[in-house]
Amino acid sequence: TTRELAERAGISRDLLYRIENGDPRVSLGAAFEAAAIVGVPLFAPDAASLDVHSRHAAEKLTLLPKAVRKRQTDVKDDF
Repeated sequence: TTRELAERAGISRDLLYRIENGDPRVSLGAAFEAAAIVGVPLFAPDAASLDVHSRHAAEKLTLLPKAVRKRQTDVKDDF
């Protein structure tokens, strides 16, 4: 549960909610800790490994009902 995750990460449920919603004021340490606890890989030895993890997570998200999935927008990272 969110309560258990917040407790294990040593953060408040409010902070966990802000992490889930991508609040830019959240400390990286708190976000990394929560991600590590739930098994979300943030780093990989190479881009191909990270891509495999990303596709696997996307496949899991497709199992959720459409009502709870957020619309995905393309990130424009061509600086």
